[in-house]
Amino acid sequence: MSLAGTELPPLTVTFRREDLVRYAGASGDFNPIHWSDRMAAALGLPGVIVHGMFTMASAVRVVTDWIDDPADLVEYGVRFTKPVVVPDDDKGASVTFSAKVGTVSDGLAEIDITAVADEEKVLGRARAVVRVR
Repeated sequence: MSLAGTELPPLTVTFRREDLVRYAGASGDFNPIHWSDRMAAALGLPGVIVHGMFTMASAVRVVTDWIDDPADLVEYGVRFTKPVVVPDDDKGASVTFSAKVGTVSDGLAEIDITAVADEEKVLGRARAVVRVR
């Protein structure tokens, strides 16, 4: 059976302001663009945005949920293309992550990840490499 072309089960993550506060505490990244509408606007942002590393960590979950052992994740990287804006409401902002296995060679599979919020891609060239057996 060939893994190339396999689509992984999608994952939708909802980010709320409270999640950003928790992430700031865990990561030590208290940049006000992640909690203050006033500061985000002063920097030309459309509103408070999710930490890039929080978005990145959430995206790779679509892969780690699929593989048997998260230690089989060999490489991972993304390009940030559009911030995820989190409104100050109870609904937050949802991002849907999907992924598809591309090249499989020498026991390694390249997996391309897509991240979409409000019908727009928020990550560019998001790719993971995993060991396959």
